[in-house]
Amino acid sequence: MVAAIADVGGLGSLPVGGLSPNRTAELIRLTKDKTEQPFAVNLFTHDTTTAIAQTQLDNIQQLLRSVHQELGIPFDPKLVSDFTFYSYKDQLEVLLAEQVRVVSFTFGLLEAHEIDRLKSQGCQLIGTATSVREAILLDQLGVDAIVAQGIEAGGHRGSFLTDEALPQVGLIALLPQVIDAVSVPVIAAGGLFDDRTIKAAFILGAAGVQLGSLFIASDESAASEAYKEAVLSSTDTSSALTKAFTGRWARGITNGFMERVEQSGMSIPYYTYQNSLTAAMRAHGQEHNLVDFISLWAGQSACRSQRGKASDIFLSLVSTLKEVL
Repeated sequence: MVAAIADVGGLGSLPVGGLSPNRTAELIRLTKDKTEQPFAVNLFTHDTTTAIAQTQLDNIQQLLRSVHQELGIPFDPKLVSDFTFYSYKDQLEVLLAEQVRVVSFTFGLLEAHEIDRLKSQGCQLIGTATSVREAILLDQLGVDAIVAQGIEAGGHRGSFLTDEALPQVGLIALLPQVIDAVSVPVIAAGGLFDDRTIKAAFILGAAGVQLGSLFIASDESAASEAYKEAVLSSTDTSSALTKAFTGRWARGITNGFMERVEQSGMSIPYYTYQNSLTAAMRAHGQEHNLVDFISLWAGQSACRSQRGKASDIFLSLVSTLKEVL
């Protein structure tokens, strides 16, 4: 999908958050083999050293053990000391060696010396903000553009400030406030799906737009068929914010596992732990098209996702937008 979008003039974004340096390099090279056009590589710039108590891990593992038993798959209990995580810091040398031209990042900030190293190689940097305060910090850091992510957006929230409640600002309110507060171009994300919504973002001052949910049902999408069908049959009220699958707030279509975890009232471990603990369940759900056990990340306009080639969906957007403008 990244290569298909790049080939028709968009900026495809390759997700490598949490992957090993070797796997990161492999995916970048595979994408390069499919396109000669530039594409972005997206990092998770959060702290992977966050510690948790074993009791918190044990509580959620009790619930997951019962889920695994129902699914007929083995469950391997973990100690906190069993976990090892890859940080974006482990991936930076790969990005430099592969001469990646655009790096986007979410969940946090790059450090100043990391910004300098990437920029010294001509790399363009795009940060993610869910509030005006986050956007100002990114601007001060020296990024080249900022994604303003509205609460409508599917998938993980890019929020990174821990001394305030999770920002839940809609794109129409967030976008002009961020634009007025920063000195760099702002990219709009959240709930966009056609020429009307994109034009509205441009009218509000966006320099560009970022769309994700629109492409979930496309031919190149890695989503399972059950995932695609769930998205296509969703409504504006089908999705909700949850930590159930990964320990970080994310928007997805409500399903059985989300409801089960939330009804339990359990404290959910931090992202790196919970994401690892649910991996086997999610892989089984993906393989067997079990919608209640996979993370159905999707935004509030996800029902407008389209079947067909990603390039055709993209070019149709461009064509209709030109007519409108």
